[in-house]
Amino acid sequence: MSDQAGDQAFRRQNGTKGRWHEMTYGGALSFLRRNYSRDLSGVDVAVTGVPFDNAVTFRPGCRLGPQAIRAASVQLAELKAFPFGFDPFERLSVVDYGDVHLDPHHPETIRPAIQAHAAEIIANGTKLLTLGGDHSIAYPLLKAHAEKYGPVALIQFDAHCDTWDDDGVAMDHGTMFLRAAREGIIDTSKSTQVGLRTYNDEDFGFEILTSPWIHRNGIDAAIEIARERAGDAPVYISFDVDGMDPAFAPGTGTPVPGGLASWQALEFIRGMAGLNLIGMDVVEVSPPYDHAEITAIAAATIAHDWLCLLAKAAGEQENPVGRI
Repeated sequence: MSDQAGDQAFRRQNGTKGRWHEMTYGGALSFLRRNYSRDLSGVDVAVTGVPFDNAVTFRPGCRLGPQAIRAASVQLAELKAFPFGFDPFERLSVVDYGDVHLDPHHPETIRPAIQAHAAEIIANGTKLLTLGGDHSIAYPLLKAHAEKYGPVALIQFDAHCDTWDDDGVAMDHGTMFLRAAREGIIDTSKSTQVGLRTYNDEDFGFEILTSPWIHRNGIDAAIEIARERAGDAPVYISFDVDGMDPAFAPGTGTPVPGGLASWQALEFIRGMAGLNLIGMDVVEVSPPYDHAEITAIAAATIAHDWLCLLAKAAGEQENPVGRI
C-alpha cells in the first residue's frame, strides 16, 4: 500500500492541497481530514474550534461541538463535493488550526482570547471557518473581522434573534448581535436573519425571514432577499444549528419547533455563491442531546458547503452531472 494513505491530518508533508485515502471509520480526526497546522503560509482557509459554552441559557454541552463536527465530517472528505462536482481541496489550501485555548475559570479572558485568535489568523488574508461552541463566540469573531474588513453584512441562521437588550457587559448568547450593531461591527441595512421563530418587539434594522415565511414563500425567495441586501459588502455567515427544526438538529441547547429542514439550510448556503464571503461560524452543536450524530452531520455539511463556495469562486466552472 502507498505511504500516502491514512492519518493525513498529521502525516502529510507535501503541502495542504489535495487529499489521499482514509478509512472513514479510522484515523486521526481533523475537519475534513485537513492537515493540523499553524503555519498559514499560502493557506486560503483555516478551520478552528472554540470549545466554550459558559454563556448558554438552557442546555449545555456545545463545548463538545468542535470535536463532534470534526468526527462527523469524515464522509465528506472522501468523494467529490455534492452538488458541486469537484474536490474543493484541489482548489483551496485548507488547514485545521486546532482549537483556541481558553480559561473558562476566568470568564473576563474569553472574548479577548477568541478575538486575538481570530485576528491572528485573518491578518494576512487567510479566511476563518469557526466551529463552536455557543453563539456568544460570534461577537469576538465579528469584532476581529470588522477590524480587517470594516462593518460586515451578517447572514444569521437562528431560531432566536439574539438582539435582546442587555447591560453591555453580561456574557450570554442572546444579546451579542444588538451589541455588535450598536458598535458598528454589523451593517444591519445589509444583514438578514434567517429562520427566526421567537419574537422581539424591534428588528433593529435587520431583515427578518422567519421560518414560517420561508416555508410559505420558498427558499428561492429567501435567498434572493438575502443576496440583494448583502450586495457587494463583506459577508459573514453565523449559523446557529437551532435555526433548523429539532427533527433535523436535536443536538442543540435551545431547540424550537417549526424550523428549517436541513435541505433548506443547505440550499440557502449554496445560494450564497458569488457573494463576498469573508468568514463563517457554525455553533450550538451539543453532542449530549444529539441522536445518531444528526446535528453534527448537518453542521459539518453546512461548513463543508461554505468551503465549496470559496472553492467554486477560486476554480474553473464545473459541470455537475444530473439535475441539480
